[in-house]
Amino acid sequence: MPWWCDRSAGDEPLRLLRACPRYAPTRLISLPRTAERLGVGEIWIKDETQRLDIGSFKGLGGAYAVLKLAMKYVERQTGRTILPAELLEPGIRSILAGLTFSCASDGNHGRSVSAGARLVGARAIVYLHEGVSDERAAHISRLGAAIVRVAGDYHDSVEAAAKAASQDSWIAVPDTVGPGEDETACTFVVQGYAILIDEIIAATAGEPTPFTHVLVQAGVGGLAASVFGHGLARGLFAPETHLWIVEPERSACLYESARAERPVRLPPGPPTNMAMLECQSPSLLVWPIIDSLATGFLTVTDEQAADAVRLLNAGESDDALRVGESGAAGLAGLIRAAGEDRDRLALDRFSRVLLFATEGPTDLSVWSGRR
Repeated sequence: MPWWCDRSAGDEPLRLLRACPRYAPTRLISLPRTAERLGVGEIWIKDETQRLDIGSFKGLGGAYAVLKLAMKYVERQTGRTILPAELLEPGIRSILAGLTFSCASDGNHGRSVSAGARLVGARAIVYLHEGVSDERAAHISRLGAAIVRVAGDYHDSVEAAAKAASQDSWIAVPDTVGPGEDETACTFVVQGYAILIDEIIAATAGEPTPFTHVLVQAGVGGLAASVFGHGLARGLFAPETHLWIVEPERSACLYESARAERPVRLPPGPPTNMAMLECQSPSLLVWPIIDSLATGFLTVTDEQAADAVRLLNAGESDDALRVGESGAAGLAGLIRAAGEDRDRLALDRFSRVLLFATEGPTDLSVWSGRR
């Protein structure tokens, strides 16, 4: 495994993020009635909707990368090693006050980078493409970041952010890497997601390789690569565990890359309600892990994602969860598979399935869970 998802990958992110007053492990929740309804043994879902008050697993990646890069900057300036808690001290914050961290985002990564920059007293600038709603932009602005709007799609905003950071000597914190780009900051972003697996291991202590199936929704693939790679490195998953990618039908860049046997960039298409997954090409940093470890790929429609949102929000089967469409995509994939592809996924009444509620609602005006 690459170092950013090996056995100890989560140790350093946890050490730094514990300096954040809002850090706490998120819940691993059982959905027994949904499991019975779908004809599987157990369903467990990692609830990221309250993560670090950002409401998304992205809180682990961007914020950790900012803290890590800030620490490295201070150590270069002072010539000494510092402790994570020192990042919050006035003297260190004064050193960091002149720094600007920048990124492109569909919403959640920008919130994470902005929160990290705010924590250490630095500035954040977030590039948003024209498809990002005003409500998602406002979530970022409330964390003190400056917003720059870019015409085009997500990857147009990624390119604009990279160009601006290079010209203005900002510290770029991308969550995707293209050809020939520096991977340093992005590896920290993906490394931060390893905490998810470590928390699941702690929550399932005493149950060796408890899951037979893992379904992870994907945009550029960072979360899925971390979950698959770190989960195998830590022994949470067995070699025979089914590791499936779930993507929006309208934006399935990983599936299409697998079909082409190389990373591809999709042309712009109609928007999807799974906006956090609306990406046109894989991150080249993580694609080799996805390509080598994924058992297969599932796509889901906007209607299927909306149905999964309503199922989780209603709480008629299990504890109610307020999850956004992107966050419910994994469950949507499982529902589709249980109805259409049981044999292909080897789903049966003994299957133990792991899902991820990756985010809460990010734009309530169009959220499928509204009554």
